[in-house]
Amino acid sequence: MRVAVCPEYGAPEVVRVEERAVPEPGPGEVRVRVHAAAVNYPDVLLVANRYQISVPTPFVPGSEFAGVVAVGGGNNLTTGPRSNLTVGPASTDAGGTDSGSVVVGDRVCGTGLHGAFAEQIVVAADKLTRIPDRVEFADAAAFGVTYRTAYHCIRSVARVGAGAELIVLGAGGGVGSAAVALGTHLGLSVTAVASSPDKLEVARTLGARHLIDHRGGDLRAALRRALPEGADAVLDPVGGALSEPALRTLRRGGRFVTIGYASGTVPAIPLNLVLVKGIHVLGFQFQDLDPAEFRRNEAELADLLATGLRPHIGARFSLEDSPAALRLVADGLAVGKVVVDL
Repeated sequence: MRVAVCPEYGAPEVVRVEERAVPEPGPGEVRVRVHAAAVNYPDVLLVANRYQISVPTPFVPGSEFAGVVAVGGGNNLTTGPRSNLTVGPASTDAGGTDSGSVVVGDRVCGTGLHGAFAEQIVVAADKLTRIPDRVEFADAAAFGVTYRTAYHCIRSVARVGAGAELIVLGAGGGVGSAAVALGTHLGLSVTAVASSPDKLEVARTLGARHLIDHRGGDLRAALRRALPEGADAVLDPVGGALSEPALRTLRRGGRFVTIGYASGTVPAIPLNLVLVKGIHVLGFQFQDLDPAEFRRNEAELADLLATGLRPHIGARFSLEDSPAALRLVADGLAVGKVVVDL
């Protein structure tokens, strides 16, 4: 089978496509024939060995995939119509429609630290989610990481609801575009901050009320013009020079949620701003969420996917062009999600 391999740490261009033996699943595992994989910024960081977790080389990048269950539990089975063979329980962690068991022939999606940029992948059966009917593989692959991140941030970290003012930094990227779409769906007034007219146009189609190109001048002044009464919350997957102006726009008691640092720079926030305005600065990690809220959010998000919410996919690449897909994300030029089609 063909896989994209990171043979040594470095820029996206170190990744190359190789032939490898087809992996065999062990007890409790299945092999999935991958139809689509999505690219996320942590994939770039793992290739560069700049992520919070280091993966020894050589490894297959890619943390998000969708495909069809081909083989389960070490049995020599092939892809085909849904059979009666149960290979493990299905999860609802990434937007599935029901619980139960996945079987050979099921359309499934999943996430992991790496391994998705491959024609086939072996994963634990209980980490897979069945893809709802009428949802394409690319949409399922692109939905999990960014939409889950954005939804949990809005519902359980920022804790804002209908009528609140939400600023989304990096609104043209994966997490940002998901936050715009989900914030709009939840009845928030969303101010989208992005780096180009193309990205802002996508944010507009997703429901953003205010559009700000941060490369067009003083971001703090632009935010004040758009939100003279201030904002209730900020979602920041970018960091760098954008963070402080957005934080200054918060109302007293507002919430600033730091998600990541796609700019490559961790911001230094003057703590006097936090003190004087009573601002809450919060970090997002899945493991920190209240279990009951996590289950509630996952169920709500699964319903949104099943009933028609779709990620914006701005670019598609072949497996051979995986380095170019990673480069697009690394350079901050991706609009919405980037997908590798297999």
